[in-house]
Amino acid sequence: MSIEVKHITKKFGEQKALNDVTFNIPSGQVVGFLGPNGAGKSTMMKVITGFIKPTSGEVMINGISTNNPRIDFRKSIGYLPENNPLYTDMFVKEYLCFVAKVYGLGEIGPKRVKELIELTGINHEQNKKIGQLSRGYRQRVGLAQALLNRPSVLILDEPTSGLDPNQIVEIRQLIANVGKEKTVMLSTHIMQEVEAICSRVIIINNGILVADDTTSKVMLHNMGSVQDILIELADEVNDDVFRAIPNILKVTRVERKTWLLSSKSEDDIRPEVFRFCVDKGYTILTLKQKSKQMEEVFQTLTQINS
Repeated sequence: MSIEVKHITKKFGEQKALNDVTFNIPSGQVVGFLGPNGAGKSTMMKVITGFIKPTSGEVMINGISTNNPRIDFRKSIGYLPENNPLYTDMFVKEYLCFVAKVYGLGEIGPKRVKELIELTGINHEQNKKIGQLSRGYRQRVGLAQALLNRPSVLILDEPTSGLDPNQIVEIRQLIANVGKEKTVMLSTHIMQEVEAICSRVIIINNGILVADDTTSKVMLHNMGSVQDILIELADEVNDDVFRAIPNILKVTRVERKTWLLSSKSEDDIRPEVFRFCVDKGYTILTLKQKSKQMEEVFQTLTQINS
């Protein structure tokens, strides 16, 4: 397990920012860490990265307790905080080389800086002062410094906040690429971002864990008592054909060759619908779940648990 959070509670005076939170994140996952403002997201990230100590509980990074004073677990972590503090009077390449020296990378530092300048797409900006960069490029510089020491765990707090649509797409793609070989914990308020790049969702509200599962299951299990499947075939068939599929409650024709199938099954029924159509020799053009958007699921979970 890359990140193990065990019964973490954090108090500020009498206020509980985190209340007995437990979850595990294995290597190779990009996890969306969600919650409304004040839910405890940034506090949890600061606890995981060692910036603040929990009141009780324990965090393990690659099997090393963050309470262990003999081993520096932070060498395994890359952290991009929400405000992305950078030395704006330094040039981009100069700054990254400085950070490499702080990390103690020695002779491999300049080579690593060059690799990350390429990876994060800041080649043409490397000789500019950081203060001259757009917010999007500053985020790239912040991500580059977070990756300098080849961390196995990457913690990103609102990495696309304040970016324009093009910059958001670019940073998302960069995070998705990095996430193929690292554990990435991503805090964001942009639900489309979660659906686009996160394989799993953890949601907290008022310091309490309210959801932890794959993105698709969190959406499916919180979409109400009925799930709808939109199916389009190459040929027109009779509506009654679909009523032979187990767990189908209602069949509604949307267009001449498109139907909405409603089911009360708790499991995703698309595999069952697909097998049925293949057995019957029907050519499927579209088969998708018409579920709630992540925004609706988020609102439902955080309002119920307020």
